[in-house]
Amino acid sequence: MNKRKKIYEGKAKILYETSDKNILIQHFKDDATAYNNLKKAKVEGKGVLNNRISEYILSSLSDCGIKTHLIKRTNMREQLIHKAEIFPIEFIIRNIATGSLTKRLGVTEGTTLDRPLLEYCLKNDELNDPIISKEHILNFNWASEEDIKQIDKMSLRINDLLLGIFRAIGIKLVDFKLEYGKTYNKNEDKYEIVLADEISPDTCRLWDVKTEKKLDKDRFRKDLGNIIEAYQEVARRLGIMPEETNIKEVNFNKKLSIKFKKR
Repeated sequence: MNKRKKIYEGKAKILYETSDKNILIQHFKDDATAYNNLKKAKVEGKGVLNNRISEYILSSLSDCGIKTHLIKRTNMREQLIHKAEIFPIEFIIRNIATGSLTKRLGVTEGTTLDRPLLEYCLKNDELNDPIISKEHILNFNWASEEDIKQIDKMSLRINDLLLGIFRAIGIKLVDFKLEYGKTYNKNEDKYEIVLADEISPDTCRLWDVKTEKKLDKDRFRKDLGNIIEAYQEVARRLGIMPEETNIKEVNFNKKLSIKFKKR
């Protein structure tokens, strides 16, 4: 399916139209951002890894009955996805206290929560993605009560599935961000809620079970280095590192480069 007009460019991805009005091409960029785009860098190869990891995870969730926007991965950097009207809300699921939660509430870093904590944030970089309540969502018509009820249920189910996927490969799923949209199902002639965006080390906090080494974007946020190495480690443990390539980290100084060598 041919790529046509660019219709959206975000911090990590670009969306293009196709010959089918209901299908888009999602392109994964190498840009790394943090703190609502205040910190930026080019991390060569990050888009390739996120594309592959997200495809694997969304496909696994789909196999378990979760409806997603993913149709298929078409190359190293791109996917075909169903066009969706995205809710202006980020759904944050937390299993372990860290990041903004510890700063806001004074909770001890690393505290395991008794139950998953689901938070809502308004998608607005200029306002620093403020936390909002269900009452905000309903009052400002960002989603209906039935939408939120369905999304909450989906989010907790996704958390259960991801906890199992990552626990099996020795990784703690600390917290993660989800986005949803409504897409048209022509077979059933109705609109339905689907999981959108991506699930990758860019959108999850992932810690090694034994060492608590960070295997996610916190390596960029906190200048820990070896971001590509960490993303590669996640891909290796999931068993999805491309067999025909050897992604090798060469240098780190807020900008990374990688080389592809055939085995």
